[in-house]
Amino acid sequence: MPARPRALGALVALFTAGYLAPYLLPTLVGRLSTGLALSTAQAGLIGSILLLGSAGAGFVLASRGRRVDPRRAARLGLLAMALGYGTAAASGTVTPVVAGAVLGGFGSGTATAVAAAGIAGRPDPHRAATLGLLGVSATAGVLYLSLPHLGGGHALPFAAIAAAALLTYPATSRLPVPTDHHPDAPREHRAAPLPHRRAGLVLAASILCWSMAQNALWGVSGRIGLTRAGLTEVTLGLVFAVALGAGLAGVTAAGALGHRLGRVAPIAAGTPLIALCVLLSSSAEGPYSFATGEILWNAVYPVVLSHLLGLAASLDPSGRWAVLVGAASSLGVACGPFTGSTLAQTTGYPGMGVALCALLLLVAAPMTAVARQAAGRPVLRGRFRAVGTRSHSVSAHSSPAGV
Repeated sequence: MPARPRALGALVALFTAGYLAPYLLPTLVGRLSTGLALSTAQAGLIGSILLLGSAGAGFVLASRGRRVDPRRAARLGLLAMALGYGTAAASGTVTPVVAGAVLGGFGSGTATAVAAAGIAGRPDPHRAATLGLLGVSATAGVLYLSLPHLGGGHALPFAAIAAAALLTYPATSRLPVPTDHHPDAPREHRAAPLPHRRAGLVLAASILCWSMAQNALWGVSGRIGLTRAGLTEVTLGLVFAVALGAGLAGVTAAGALGHRLGRVAPIAAGTPLIALCVLLSSSAEGPYSFATGEILWNAVYPVVLSHLLGLAASLDPSGRWAVLVGAASSLGVACGPFTGSTLAQTTGYPGMGVALCALLLLVAAPMTAVARQAAGRPVLRGRFRAVGTRSHSVSAHSSPAGV
């Protein structure tokens, strides 16, 4: 039926708009630093505040569960993005920029949460999330190529995100409405207990640290490229665009392999590989090593992220764990810019890379354990033992994003 592809397109568009701010974080932090005469740490703090608003929206919506009308929530989120980021774009002083970033971040988190819940309820969440990651990677890649040629300052990237929100707004009319979203629906059905709490909490805590480590580097990658690798802003934008193109290729390959790739291997092998790329990028002293680290990192990162989001979706087809894990990821993303800029100022970029690499290697084990459990191999004790059989039909494939 035509309604299903139309609904999928709306979810992908909403996912793309919600994740665009985290994907543009390096240029946002870099342009805030130069445009408002802020230190790296101060600009990183504004980026963290933006993403903290995004995480807060996810936790608020997750707590409300099925009581949320996805169309209304998506529209409010997109309007908040347009107003908040538009205000930040039009302002030249710190206070209104911060206020606009907070409001826009809350809108981004709302859009992402609605998209995550909708994706979790689809027959093939892996395909839907893969399309979403493809959409945001392609959009961010185009912006990284075009923004350096349109002028400096922080106004352009903020305005681009606000415009993306407005362009996405008409698609909200095609969002699916849950069949049980009705005031007369049985209360016990709407408030069903959250399943697989142990595994979900382990996954949420792990992905918080996983996202924080990577976005700590992503938030200062622009500064590394400009100050250590000796790139111009135009060349840096090209590197980021190629890196996001590599991410497109990685996600496309993962989607094509589907269930043959499994879920355990991408998480277990992909996270240590990402850790090595983080180490390479942070210690780069020339353009080639920096570009190599960024491109390889961005090729692997969305592949692992798609499987982590799909793993969360498999824990609860109603989408509650998908929203909660997504919010935990946004919280980690929010802590990333400030963490990275603070570490860079105190230990230098290479020291920051060592710390982040160690953290990624540390969280690889619990995330792999949850993935193995979902694949039907007992690792964690408790109620999660049933996931391998009950949720296999939800995401038998390797599974499904600024931030």
